[in-house]
Amino acid sequence: MSYDRKLIRNGNGWALCINSTILQMLDVDPKVNMVNYKIENDKLIIKKSDKNLEK
Repeated sequence: MSYDRKLIRNGNGWALCINSTILQMLDVDPKVNMVNYKIENDKLIIKKSDKNLEK
C-alpha cells in the first residue's frame, strides 16, 4: 500500500499529517500513543511506539 501526501509548513520546519485511516491501520491513538520513526535505505518508516504519552 502506498500513499502520496504533501508536507505542510510548521514553524521553521515541515510536517506530515497522518489521516485517521492510517492511524487506525497502525492502531495508534494520538491522545495516548507515541510513534517511532526511522530512516532505513532512504525510506521513512513510522510505527507505533512501545511508549505512551505521559499524563
